[in-house]
Amino acid sequence: MDKIKIAIQKSGRLNEDSIKLLKEAGINLSNGVNKLKTEAANFPMEIFFLRDDDIPQYVEDGVADIGIVGENVFLEKNKKVAIVDHLGFGKCRLSIAVPKNEQYSTIKDLEGKRIATSYAVILSEYLKKHKVNAEIHDISGSVEIAPGIGLADAICDLVSSGSTLFMNGLKEVEVILKSEAVLIGNNTISEGKKAILNKFLFRIKAVRNAKNNKYILLNAPNEKLDEICKILPGMKSPTILPLAEKGWSSVHSVVNEDDFWEIIENLKANGAQGILVVPIEKMIV
Repeated sequence: MDKIKIAIQKSGRLNEDSIKLLKEAGINLSNGVNKLKTEAANFPMEIFFLRDDDIPQYVEDGVADIGIVGENVFLEKNKKVAIVDHLGFGKCRLSIAVPKNEQYSTIKDLEGKRIATSYAVILSEYLKKHKVNAEIHDISGSVEIAPGIGLADAICDLVSSGSTLFMNGLKEVEVILKSEAVLIGNNTISEGKKAILNKFLFRIKAVRNAKNNKYILLNAPNEKLDEICKILPGMKSPTILPLAEKGWSSVHSVVNEDDFWEIIENLKANGAQGILVVPIEKMIV
């Protein structure tokens, strides 16, 4: 029987979220502590724990069929693999930063400067696009200390909160790339493994839909139902059930997280009462 092989980070910022995604998709892992490989107990999947920089190569070579990496790693390694899905976690940005007391107006201010980075390929393309000639120092780890020790005039590195830059006396001046975790895939996997991959993607989508939506229940006077139904389109239309109290109904629907608070305010303004909000574990559409 075919099994699909997935590579995830053995440590690092995407490790926990990758394992969490598998578990939320109903995939039970056998004990993988300190192991480089394990198997799912209830799904045809093998899991490899690798350095994230190595994952694109393993997927290109077919050692792994799919892998979870940051989009920044996918672009930097430039291997012959495809993005299968954007996963919505591990969000960060790849940015250029300079010493905070240095004047900076435009990208042209980097002309002739030395820039330290672990992302030489992406940075080189960005500078080329903006017709800036700068000296790139390709280093790994502790990029943020490069200006302080005189190795570089600026850095290009991943930024989440910006606290690391602040602590090292740097300020963010250019955002090169907005990145998140992506599922990458080998371009030549078998039909049997494609079928397993599609099942996996179906589960991922159900998990993601659940996170992006809330289930809400409310009580509303019957004379306001038309207005409330216009506010609550739901997946198709709201569910309406009569209450024991005459002239009132219970309304059930699903609301997108992005629109949640505005919709709640409109519901209150239109007479809704007893609004109950419930998280959704899985959502199949």
